[in-house]
Amino acid sequence: MFSIYKKEVQSFFYTPFAYILTALFMFLFTFVIDGALGDLNKPDFQFTFPEVFYRIILYFIFLTPILTMRTFADERKNGTEVLLMTSPVNVVQIIIGKYLANLTVFLFMIAASTFYPIFTAAHGEVVMGQLLCAYVGFFFWGAMYIALGQLVSAFVENSIIAAVIGELIMFIVLFIDDFSMTDFIAQYPTLQGFLYAFAAQPRFAYFSQGFIRLSDIVFFLSAVLVALAWNYIVIEKRRWKRG
Repeated sequence: MFSIYKKEVQSFFYTPFAYILTALFMFLFTFVIDGALGDLNKPDFQFTFPEVFYRIILYFIFLTPILTMRTFADERKNGTEVLLMTSPVNVVQIIIGKYLANLTVFLFMIAASTFYPIFTAAHGEVVMGQLLCAYVGFFFWGAMYIALGQLVSAFVENSIIAAVIGELIMFIVLFIDDFSMTDFIAQYPTLQGFLYAFAAQPRFAYFSQGFIRLSDIVFFLSAVLVALAWNYIVIEKRRWKRG
């Protein structure tokens, strides 16, 4: 597994890919902070980093598919999937190794974003409890999105298509709670409750407000495990078809 992880990490950091993606993330982070500071002159203005993270999850949808789109799609496109499947490592190790590599890039992006709270703390005051909760929630949110994006990449052999489909799925995940609250869905309470049970945004809202609930952590971890398990089924099935 470590060999797969090392290979994937090197493909990210020995090329400009990880740095360009991090630069884009920092640009979006700066954009959101600038928007949050737009009301600076209002007498009731309040600025909090958890609010920034809550806003940035919308923009983060555009970056996650870029990170995950090549995970398996490029292996099929370049014809290297056969070599990967016949390597000494098993499918579980391949999936986890690639997932941890994607997660490493994401953690690198998170680490870069700490510049803003550190700078703010040096010149003002930061509520550390809320900030840590926001980072924890954002990590779990990103971990879920990465698992979903990696799953999509396992279905197709074109990385661009993987990115587009991943984008659509992540939009659905983000706004499923809003959809469940529409007048049409409200007519069917059972369906509404079912859809809302899969809503991730309300759970992230608790993190952004400075609360860490075990049920929310279990939700995100369960989503990651389900996506990775499905990823395993897809790759294992294709491996057996190849003989």
